[in-house]
Amino acid sequence: MLQRELARLAPVTNPLVRAFADAGHSLYLVGGPVRDALLGISPVDLDFTTSAHPDQIEAILRHMGGPIWDMGRAFGTIGTIIRAGGSEWQVEVTTFRADAYLPESRKPEVRFGDRIDDDLIRRDFTINAMAVDLSDQSFIDPFHGEADLAAGIIRTPASAQMSFSDDPLRMMRAARFAARFGCVPTGEVISAIQEMTERLSIVSHERIRDELTKLLLADAPRIGVDILVRTGLAEQFLPELPALRLEIDEHHHHKDVYEHSLVVLDQAIWLEKERGHAPDIVNRLAALLHDIGKPRTKRLEPGGKVSFHHHDVVGAKMATKRLTILKYPKDVIESVATLIELHLRFHGYGERQWTDSAVRRYVRDAGPELERLHILTRSDCTTRNRAKAERLRRAYEELEWRIDELASQEELNSIRPDLDGNQIMEILGVGPGPVVGQAYTFLLDRRLDRGPVSHEEAAQELLAWWKDRQ
Repeated sequence: MLQRELARLAPVTNPLVRAFADAGHSLYLVGGPVRDALLGISPVDLDFTTSAHPDQIEAILRHMGGPIWDMGRAFGTIGTIIRAGGSEWQVEVTTFRADAYLPESRKPEVRFGDRIDDDLIRRDFTINAMAVDLSDQSFIDPFHGEADLAAGIIRTPASAQMSFSDDPLRMMRAARFAARFGCVPTGEVISAIQEMTERLSIVSHERIRDELTKLLLADAPRIGVDILVRTGLAEQFLPELPALRLEIDEHHHHKDVYEHSLVVLDQAIWLEKERGHAPDIVNRLAALLHDIGKPRTKRLEPGGKVSFHHHDVVGAKMATKRLTILKYPKDVIESVATLIELHLRFHGYGERQWTDSAVRRYVRDAGPELERLHILTRSDCTTRNRAKAERLRRAYEELEWRIDELASQEELNSIRPDLDGNQIMEILGVGPGPVVGQAYTFLLDRRLDRGPVSHEEAAQELLAWWKDRQ
């Protein structure tokens, strides 16, 4: 498989090898592309390592004629695009490295190396510490990464403590690779994570956010999320998640909220695929975090029943705060918060017949998040009672059918009053001011209650409302 992939990449790699060799430098395909080739996955982006230093790399790549960009000169990486075989390939070339974090630094101290073995031993995991010498296509695997890949093992080339000390983000990456490849971290890796969780505090929020996003966008992130929680690493950047492991009282008055959230995540991903959507970080964050308000709102009611009143509203605020700390984009934060705040709205109506007014309000409140709300609400049904689950499924199908039915008659996604601000001022004979906003709200409520009416009918309702205020 590896040789077949190398042959496919030859139009890209051969010119690079010649260019670096002519300049007196070695060049190796390294890391992810080698791992993926062994798995039969064709890489899109190619990573190389070389004995050349950044200025030399740039000079060599410029002679090849493609665009050049500085991926991080201080880290030894220069990028380019190579066009070959009718395709474009993004290429990154990095000097042999031997990075290490200083005790209190948020950025690694970059040290360039001289040998491929020195470079490979400082990489994160054995499955990424494999290389191909492109001068003779010899396979270099000093730490048995191929065997670990076949066995489904996550292991570090050097000691796990040294690896995670060099770059603490690798602890999160272990969880991501476990999810992505279905691998199991060794006992040494798990123990090192448990011992070194606080080391993650020196990593920037942006890098943590990016690693979390990559994990959640995996096909089956649950195993990786659970590793983050079980090792205590999630406490460092997303403490609201392990807090969901509420103590279950002896009478089991509430379900395991943490396990429930993992099931909701699984089901949301399944529905995402079933409904033809690409992996969606908003959808997945909302599924994972939808119940984070429960620990703060847990109450023991008379008779022993446990309640979580307003956990939707509290959870939305908590998610906004946490995702802001993690530097997620504003639009992502707002969408996740909206979904969490609305995730109980369907259950507020129960299983009774939905009125047209209720449907309109549901659609208007969801706004552009309606499809995501469909996914979250459906995913949130994890009851083992088959009869109840079937009733909820049918009830939500009925709601979606009603939405489609009304949408064919009205513009549900852009519900507005039957009169705009200028028309309100003209009919009432008033200028801009608070009364216009109050009238607009009145007409909007009427529009949601009974659907669209003619201009004349709306004007009469507005005048009647205005008369009552005099």
